[in-house]
Amino acid sequence: MSRKPLIAANWKMYKTPAEARSCAEALLKSLQDHTRDEIAICPPFVSLSIVLDTLSGSNLAVGAQNMHFADEGAYTGEISPPMLTSIGVTYVILGHSERRQYFNETDELVNQKLHAAFRHKLSPILCVGEKLEEREHNLTEEVLMRQIELALRNVSPNDASSLVIAYEPIWAIGTGKTATPEMAAEAHLLIRSQVARRLDRKSADNLRILYGGSVRPDNAPSLLNQPEIDGALVGGASLNPESFIKLVRY
Repeated sequence: MSRKPLIAANWKMYKTPAEARSCAEALLKSLQDHTRDEIAICPPFVSLSIVLDTLSGSNLAVGAQNMHFADEGAYTGEISPPMLTSIGVTYVILGHSERRQYFNETDELVNQKLHAAFRHKLSPILCVGEKLEEREHNLTEEVLMRQIELALRNVSPNDASSLVIAYEPIWAIGTGKTATPEMAAEAHLLIRSQVARRLDRKSADNLRILYGGSVRPDNAPSLLNQPEIDGALVGGASLNPESFIKLVRY
């Protein structure tokens, strides 16, 4: 299958609006003619409008780092799907390991958010991955299968046409450790197989699966040239424009 790679920058809780604008301007200058990969920038909520304005009319998409599943309501501090679509956001990261770890997000909650994203025509980047102790106890397959099964509950193949999955080995996020290309490719194959079982083979074949564990310019080529890896969800290396640009040009 021919799947256009997606490279998504997750800025996490970094960059003021002024810093976000400066970074977006640098990325736009160097990457506006880049067509081999799709590129999405995911800044903090307060900088979404600024980054959207800076990248307007370009081939660089903009995504949010999280959202609530309800369209509106008394949920102080939350952001709804219509709020995101109203300003032009097209991607949203769901179920990131830091949301699961620090904010107690469950697979069931991720499923609710996933359905909300589909209802509002947002392209969700669904994050799955195992902890270090789970890998050491040979539980990687069990964890990935469970997370995908619960996240995709009542999701149809038609819904999943806009779905992206990011494999994040939790033990590699922000640690400098990285799964070998072979380890990452094996996990991606497991994910694709589970999606085929849960949905259908066509959905699995068309699905873009990103790698998201300490991707850097120096390891990007060996990871992203694996046939099963369709791009990257980039954290720390996306905070510096020069680093991210170099990574995109793997």
